[in-house]
Amino acid sequence: MFMSHFLLNALDQSAIVTNTSPAQAVAETVALAEHLDTLGYSRFWLAEHHNTSSFAGAAPEILIGHIAARTQNLSIGSGGIMLPHYSPLKVAEQFRMLAALAPGRIDLGLGRAPGGDMRTSAALQPGPKAWPPEVFPQQLEMLLQFLEDANGLSGEAGGFPDDHPYQGLHAQPMGDEAVPVWMLGSGGDGAIHAAHHGLPYVYAHFITPDNLDNALSNYRTHFKPSRQGEAPKVALAASILVAETQEEADYLSRPRNIWASQLMQNKAGRFPTLDEAQDWQVSDRDAQVLAQLEARSLTGTPDKVMTQLNAIVKTHEIDEVFALTLIPDLHARKRSYELLAQAAGLQGTDKVGANATQGLAAAQ
Repeated sequence: MFMSHFLLNALDQSAIVTNTSPAQAVAETVALAEHLDTLGYSRFWLAEHHNTSSFAGAAPEILIGHIAARTQNLSIGSGGIMLPHYSPLKVAEQFRMLAALAPGRIDLGLGRAPGGDMRTSAALQPGPKAWPPEVFPQQLEMLLQFLEDANGLSGEAGGFPDDHPYQGLHAQPMGDEAVPVWMLGSGGDGAIHAAHHGLPYVYAHFITPDNLDNALSNYRTHFKPSRQGEAPKVALAASILVAETQEEADYLSRPRNIWASQLMQNKAGRFPTLDEAQDWQVSDRDAQVLAQLEARSLTGTPDKVMTQLNAIVKTHEIDEVFALTLIPDLHARKRSYELLAQAAGLQGTDKVGANATQGLAAAQ
C-alpha cells in the first residue's frame, strides 16, 4: 500500500456500451458514485457531451443534484460545464441552488470546449450564433461576479462594481455557502484563464498527455492570487485502470483503447463490450493508434499504476488526481476503483472488497 500525498477523485462520462442503453449508462454512473462514496474518494465529477452516441452525460448540472442526494461524503461537481453555451447568470443560479441543497459538497468545473460538433453548438445557443471564443474571459468574469454577489459581496470586496449595470441583480438562492470554481483545460488557453482569474486548474491528461509541462508552466508563471485562491492548485485528470494482474488489466482496457482508436479516426460510436473487443479485427492503422493509446494511459496492477502516478504527481507537483476509468462492465469498473483506493491508502477501503468481483475469470 502506498500513502498518497494527493487527493484522489473520480471523473465519469456515462459511457454507452453496444449492449446497453443511454439510460442504463446514466444509472451506472449513479451506482458508481454511490459505491465510491464508501471508498474515501474526495470528489466525483460528471462530464458534459452533446449529440454523441458514445456518452450519455449531456446535463451534468441535473445529474450532480441527483447524485448529491444519494451520497454523503463525496463532493459532486462538473467536469465540466461548457460555459460558451450558457448564460453566466443561469450557471450561477444552477450551482447556487445545488450548493443550497448540498452545502459544502458542490464543485463547479468550467471548460471552453464545445462538447460536441459545431452544428450541435449552434443548436445549444438561444440566439443566432454561439458566443465567439474571444468573449470567454468576459463570461468567466461575469460568472465569478454573480457567485461572489450571491455571497453578499459588492464593490471593492467582490461581486459587481458599484457602477456595473448588473449591480443589484442576484443569483438566487443567496447565502454564505461558496461554490468552488475550477478551470479545465488540455492546452494553453485553459491554463492562462485559470491563472488570470486565480482559479484551481484541472489538466485533462487523458485528452492531451504531451502538453502537461507547458500548460502547468504557463499556469504557475502567470497565476494571480484572487478571492478564489491565493496560490496555484493543480489537479490531473488521467485515464487509469487497475486490475489484479497485468493480463486482466490489458483485457479490461481493450474496449477503451479500441473506442479511442476509432475516435482518433473519426469513426467512434458506442463502446464495444469486453467480448466484442477481444474479437475486434485490428487494422494496421488501428495497431499504430492502439500503441499510442496504451502508452499514454496508466493501466496495470495496483503497485504499477501507483508507482507511475506518484512519479507524475511528484514531478509536476500535482495536488489532486481525477481517475477516469472506462470499462464496459460496471462490476469490473467498481473493482478497479476499489483497487486504486486501496493502493492509495484511502480510508474506507478496509471494509470493501471481500465480495467484490475479482480475477480475470470473473471479468470475463
